[in-house]
Amino acid sequence: MERIQKFLANQGAGSRRHLDGLLQQGRISVNGKTAKPGDQVEGGEKIAIDGKLLRLHRYESKPKILMYHKPVGEVCTRSDPEGREDVFKNLPNLSQGRWVSIGRLDINTSGLLIFTSDGELANRLMHPSYEVEREYAVRVHGAVSQEMLQQLSDGVELEDGRAKFEAILDSGGSGSNHWYHVVLKEGRNREVRRLWESVGVEVSRLMRVRYDQFNLPKWLKPGKYRILDDEVVKRVYQRLGLAKKESANKTRKPRRGRA
Repeated sequence: MERIQKFLANQGAGSRRHLDGLLQQGRISVNGKTAKPGDQVEGGEKIAIDGKLLRLHRYESKPKILMYHKPVGEVCTRSDPEGREDVFKNLPNLSQGRWVSIGRLDINTSGLLIFTSDGELANRLMHPSYEVEREYAVRVHGAVSQEMLQQLSDGVELEDGRAKFEAILDSGGSGSNHWYHVVLKEGRNREVRRLWESVGVEVSRLMRVRYDQFNLPKWLKPGKYRILDDEVVKRVYQRLGLAKKESANKTRKPRRGRA
């Protein structure tokens, strides 16, 4: 038996946080009955999300990690009421499960997005307790003083709590084309822009260039992706203390009948 959040996350149905939200909203059912957070499943049940029956796989496939260069103008959702282009349209199909986005970027922000087929990995890399670093390249309008930079490093009060940059690096430029690299350890909505706005500075361009140990390759063009090699994925799992899943290609040998 396994908690339904963990089971569905391992099936690639979403991150555990996302699935917990669906359970609290009563949108997941098991054998026709509404499921609750913490319910236990064996794996042979009929599980549906919003009435749509999930196709569950008996043997887990090797977990996959993908880097995607998000262009400005795409949204990080599978269904947008305004019909805008989404980041999932350019991703390759999976034979089992689906891609889970590790964090999001707003429509006007470009740069690195990480996707995985393993909801448990996504949960580990998004959970605030792990303080995963996100690095952004920022072009700003307006004069920036040393006092402003110190204030952003010390922390400012935003409408959803205190926030700060863990690091700020002057990357050069002049006038309205001045660049900085900044680092955060959380992923609140529009946090980079709101931090700069708190000291009276407008962000004219924003690109995420690093998430945890993953750096956006210079050769990876907007709208393109790169699937990481199995050995790289293995090292990621080892570093995060997650057990490496075995390949779905392993099948049970048929029992031999008695002579």
